[in-house]
Amino acid sequence: MKIAVYGRQFNDTALPYVKLVFDQFAHGHAEVYVHRQLHEFLKNRLPDLDFPVLEEGVPLAGFIDIFISLGGDGTLLDTVALIRDSGIPVIGINFGRLGFLASINKGEIETAIKAVINGDYTLDSRTLIKITSSEQIFGEDNFALNDITIHKRDDAAMITIDAYLDGEFLNSYWGDGIIISTSTGSTAYSLSCGGPIIFPQSDTLVVTPVSPHNLNVRPIVFPDECTLSIEVETRSANYLISCDSRTEIINKTEEPIKFNISKADFKLNLIRLNNESYLKTLRNKLLWGIDARNY
Repeated sequence: MKIAVYGRQFNDTALPYVKLVFDQFAHGHAEVYVHRQLHEFLKNRLPDLDFPVLEEGVPLAGFIDIFISLGGDGTLLDTVALIRDSGIPVIGINFGRLGFLASINKGEIETAIKAVINGDYTLDSRTLIKITSSEQIFGEDNFALNDITIHKRDDAAMITIDAYLDGEFLNSYWGDGIIISTSTGSTAYSLSCGGPIIFPQSDTLVVTPVSPHNLNVRPIVFPDECTLSIEVETRSANYLISCDSRTEIINKTEEPIKFNISKADFKLNLIRLNNESYLKTLRNKLLWGIDARNY
């Protein structure tokens, strides 16, 4: 089994847990590679780290069996951009805050690594979405696991977004922007803007307005087989479009650019340990069932 480990820069307080991860690998029967970016960060902090480097640009499909993300949900989203449509399973160890995607807590590292090496897990298939237009804004990285967001610049006036569902007019959203979220992303930015929590197996997408000017505008859920088309009107010179953590500035044009958002052609295989469930994650992360009045 060949395992790749990816991570970004993190606080030095996480170093003992990073060391614990690699110590567990040293005792297991797996061939471990450290992504170049993580290796550069760790080489002076953990000088005894002795695993081969996974260079950027190396074809992953058929070479790496499992990807492990060290960090928060944002780090795991970066991992998705690395593995793309290879189908390589991913598991996230959470060094961040909430961690819906990177669901393995620091105290579960030893158990999780053993389970991964021994194959004691299931695969949770997650839908992604993609954005296309006449302008190839994101090139081949036009997909998102959590959400695609259209948003005004910080100092700009509100924007108007005309939305069509399979060619039929849906709504004109006046406000700061909208979030088009997958079921997976329903617990991310969409949730903070009042969107619903959606089970990952629901095969749905949700449009959540960001600070809408019309107060009767509410989030709407629709089948992920539909295509959402949008055009943006703005008095400012530009606006923003994001695919997960990747953001591009779109300059205003005489004719609004038409963007189409639909289900991507591939899915992400998220590793779930056998003692995990989506409901358990919700309860743990959102503190459901815990009431201070009971203590």
